[in-house]
Amino acid sequence: MTNYSGTEFEKEFDERVIEINRVATVVKGGRRFSFRVTMVVGDNSGSVGMGVGKANSVPDAMRKATEKARKNMHRISMFGSTIPYEVVGDVSGAKVMLKPASPGTGVIAAGGVRAVLEAAGVSDILTKSLGSANVLNVVSATMKALDQLKTPQQIAAERGKPVEAVLPHWERKKRNG
Repeated sequence: MTNYSGTEFEKEFDERVIEINRVATVVKGGRRFSFRVTMVVGDNSGSVGMGVGKANSVPDAMRKATEKARKNMHRISMFGSTIPYEVVGDVSGAKVMLKPASPGTGVIAAGGVRAVLEAAGVSDILTKSLGSANVLNVVSATMKALDQLKTPQQIAAERGKPVEAVLPHWERKKRNG
């Protein structure tokens, strides 16, 4: 897309700040403080990325985190407004379980997991965070779980079954009557 002056402009992305942390480095004269910002950027239609930025001021750290998140954006496999099947992602001590949900359920998640899923455009899902409550690891585990997803067509081809056999149960009921 181009604007009236003929220059390119970027698509609007959903940018969400997940965490702002003050971190300290111990040096000869005492402690030196800086800020670490964790952000998620998504297009609300199946692409999402996470970035971490560190700087002496919060605005600089946010800018760095946003740039990294935009560079790390990738597509996730979705089935309508949910995910095709249950998946678990784990990073260090954090485990995140994502389960598909029927339309109208909403996003049943909290904190960083909710931010990632909403930025990705998932609107019906059930989640559970297990193990560590470290926000950075929980968000990384969510991203890892979303990366594992495949489309129902890919799963059906791997299993040698028709696509209808690998759809979520509420979709099978709807199609079979």
